[in-house]
Formats: sequence, C-alpha cells, structure tokens
Amino acid sequence: MSVRVYDIAHARAGDKGNTSNISVICYNEQHWDFVARELTPERVMDAFQHIAKGPVKRYPLRNLKAFNFVIENALGGGVTVSLAQDIHGKSLSNVMLAIELPDP
Repeated sequence: MSVRVYDIAHARAGDKGNTSNISVICYNEQHWDFVARELTPERVMDAFQHIAKGPVKRYPLRNLKAFNFVIENALGGGVTVSLAQDIHGKSLSNVMLAIELPDP
C-alpha cells in the first residue's frame, strides 16, 4: 500500500527563468515528519526526470509544515524560449502531488 503526496499535502508552483519552485504544504505535523523522511530530492528528481534535468534542492520550513523544492532546468529554457503549453510550469504541482510514497 502507498500514499500519494496529494493525500497528505497540497502544493503551489512558481517559476523563475528555467527553474521551477514547488512548495509542498502538509496538512498536519505528523505528515510533515513523514514527508521529511520520504519525499527526498532524489525521489522528486525521479518523478520529474521526463521534464527536468535537475538538480533538485529541498528546503524544509517546519514552522509552516512545508517544504520548498527548487527544480533546476525544468521549464524548457524558461518562459521566453519554451515551446511548452504551460511555459510557467504552474501545472507541475500536479506531478509533485502524484508522487507515491510508502505507506506510513
């Protein structure tokens, strides 16, 4: 059995140049501890490998029950050169939310 990030958190995506910035905000403190253990930069990079070249950096924000993931080389060169339909990468939060984690 597994759990998706969607089941324990919500997300918000932003961008700057060719970098996607996705915040994962946990619903409660227990979820934060679980996400801290299981949603690693390596696991995120694996989920985004079809889109991004990386690297992925993770910044924990415990007081907000959140994590900020910075995914480099993820937006096809950036807004001004990308041919992607979603040039800002706003829908990339859906990729993050679909990541499956082991059952806590």
